Amino acid sequence: MITLGFIRHGTTEWNLAGKMQGQMDTELAEVGLLQAKLLAERLKGEAWDGIVSSDLLRAKQTALTISEATGTPLIGLDMRLRERSFGQVEGTTLEERISRWGEGWRGLELGMEKDEALLERWNSFLQELEQAHPGKRILLVSHGGYIAPVIESMLGNPVESHLNNTSLTIMNKEASGWSCALMNCTAHLAEM
Repeated sequence: MITLGFIRHGTTEWNLAGKMQGQMDTELAEVGLLQAKLLAERLKGEAWDGIVSSDLLRAKQTALTISEATGTPLIGLDMRLRERSFGQVEGTTLEERISRWGEGWRGLELGMEKDEALLERWNSFLQELEQAHPGKRILLVSHGGYIAPVIESMLGNPVESHLNNTSLTIMNKEASGWSCALMNCTAHLAEM
């Protein structure tokens, strides 16, 4: 049985500006690098077998920071862990979305990747991961709009809270299915 530690990347300048990133390739802000270092310090006391990251820069920077500080090997970058594509909305602020498409922009067809397509990417990735690393403890560095629907599909119920930058969510696979040992934990950011 496999254990997965889902990590949302550190904060980016676009997060701070309220811009929708999606699959646009943005880097960590100074605060995001600090968050990743604090998470890495926390993870030094835990046994993880490897890290797989989204290939987008903000996730890769977070993963490398953790790998360098903990000695946990970065065993792969995988585009199937990328953020959901938000189509025409990528690169816009809420204000810009409302001015372009009105208050009801969320209900419009603006090219956002559907849950089914996102979960298809996830299921393909998970199948390979479980075959390659049975019984291992693997950290996955990804994105909030990707991790939330994945966790919801594993647990069969909605994730109640917005996933915070560098939050850690731990899922254990057991004979009966997936269980959540830790959800959206940012205890490592307490000193910020």
